[in-house]
Amino acid sequence: MRPNLRRPPYRTYSITQLCREFGVTARALRFYEEQGLVFPGRRDLQRVYSYKDRARLALIVRGRRVGLSLAQIRDILDAYEEQGEAAQNAKALGVFRQRIAELEAQRREVDEAIEALTQASRRLNPAMGVAAE
Repeated sequence: MRPNLRRPPYRTYSITQLCREFGVTARALRFYEEQGLVFPGRRDLQRVYSYKDRARLALIVRGRRVGLSLAQIRDILDAYEEQGEAAQNAKALGVFRQRIAELEAQRREVDEAIEALTQASRRLNPAMGVAAE
């Protein structure tokens, strides 16, 4: 589900609403706050998140799902704050390409491990001619 980031800036969200929408725990959201990735306001003792916090959380969640570190995510978010959208996009592109290269290397290693195990299984069970389960 793609979040609608064009909502009016005066819209606010509770921790419960954001947790439900993005499938994160309240603990995770508070952790992101401690790490300086989101900046909720306060209404009495309750955290109140802005549309900007919601947009940042969407980027954090997507980044975590593809294996980006919080430091990488922070760099991408900070690029927007410091230099604008074009700088953020350039930073994100570099980080994404680096992550793709890492994942491709991992895939090669996994493929090699599967092949080694398959061959070993065949040697251990030659009567079957295929990997034993």
